[in-house]
Amino acid sequence: IMAGKRSTLVTQEEGNDRNDLPQHESEKTTGSDLLGVEDFTSDGKYRNKQRCLVLCLRGATARYRHLLEDLRTLLPHHKKESKLDPGKAGIGRAVNDIAEMRSCNSVVFLECRKHQDAYLWVGRVGEKAGPSAKFHISNVHTMDELRLTGNCMKGSRPILSFDDSFNRVSHLKLLKELFIDVFGTPRGHPKSKPFVDRIMAFYFADNKIWVRNYQILEQQPTNALEAHLAKKQSGQEEATSLVEIGPRFVMNPIRIFRGSFGGQTLFQNPDFVSPNEIRAMQHKRKSNTYVQRKESEKKRKIRKEELVVPEDPLDSVFR
Repeated sequence: IMAGKRSTLVTQEEGNDRNDLPQHESEKTTGSDLLGVEDFTSDGKYRNKQRCLVLCLRGATARYRHLLEDLRTLLPHHKKESKLDPGKAGIGRAVNDIAEMRSCNSVVFLECRKHQDAYLWVGRVGEKAGPSAKFHISNVHTMDELRLTGNCMKGSRPILSFDDSFNRVSHLKLLKELFIDVFGTPRGHPKSKPFVDRIMAFYFADNKIWVRNYQILEQQPTNALEAHLAKKQSGQEEATSLVEIGPRFVMNPIRIFRGSFGGQTLFQNPDFVSPNEIRAMQHKRKSNTYVQRKESEKKRKIRKEELVVPEDPLDSVFR
């Protein structure tokens, strides 16, 4: 799972509802006995009422619409909205108004430009609006496209896994809290299932965030020999492994704002190059090839004109 790195596992008990833990879980995760805090036994009621608005801008291509549907599948606490047509009001104001009407406190907004570049906004809205982050999405593969063997119960609560970079880099610490609020399913949500059978992993490599979704697969031994070998290797008879479900995509952070869809810039990625600039460089490289070919044609023509054979005075003697 960890690809050679030490990672941090964050369940929703650590995230959105840290105060809604049974006594034995509180002892394991929070260490309340060491801090002198009284243990709290949860009654299992739906208290942490998180709602995430998931929508896209009009003009998104089929691939990105399918990605958005996969994200809605992973978020049972989402609120669905049709394609956004902001008009003169602007995207930020339109999204904030819709989130206020739908009583949402977080948002996942996808906008597609030129039918090929996708940008994903993740942030908090409502009374305590902000922060919000803008990402460039690349290497998108949806569930239907991958056809992986992994499977999980729809609406199950995930374990959020972050590698060690999310505890060391300052802007990744902020993004980690945003991801916990958005992708973590609240305990006791009416559309969620009280099971944990998948892991949503976030890895930071090459200055980008790589997102993967895995199924937790527990295999029972078929005979006593397999049980003995499994217990000898891992210390338990059941063999636990991960099988990828999908979707998978890569998020390149562009900028983090203090407010919702704007405000003071908290972080700006100095290594980000927009897709327009990359395409312009490619076109310029192709145009340079064309210019060099034309210049070589001109030089060849001039060289042929300069190579004139002098007239031979004895050319007509023997005729």
